[in-house]
Amino acid sequence: MNTKPVLSVEDVQTILNAARRHAEENKWPVTIAVADDGGHLLGMIRLDGAAPLSSHIAPAKARTAALGRRESKGFEDVINNGRYAFLSAPLEGMLEGGVPIVHDGHVVGSVGVSGVKSDEDAQIARAGIAALHA
Repeated sequence: MNTKPVLSVEDVQTILNAARRHAEENKWPVTIAVADDGGHLLGMIRLDGAAPLSSHIAPAKARTAALGRRESKGFEDVINNGRYAFLSAPLEGMLEGGVPIVHDGHVVGSVGVSGVKSDEDAQIARAGIAALHA
């Protein structure tokens, strides 16, 4: 039987803390969600001032990145480049801001962020993930 690495509760907290710190340093009111490799929510925080809708979008971006095994921006780009049929894919968060967490070549989860510009959402997600490797 194969074995694979998984995120621990401590890993999830490390990611959330680092992502939150990055968002707060930039005064970005966002929601940050961490999911496992199946896209199931492991942890989430909505910062003061974040729009209520962001608490729906952030986990959707995380789920998309986990299940797709790539950044959610890739799906957004496919659609923006004219492949509109992809809108029927069974994913909700096909917007930039979902980033997979890769460990030893395995996608072990993902981070989804919503609330500011899409590239800033992704930047926050990457800051959270970087804390795992620090």
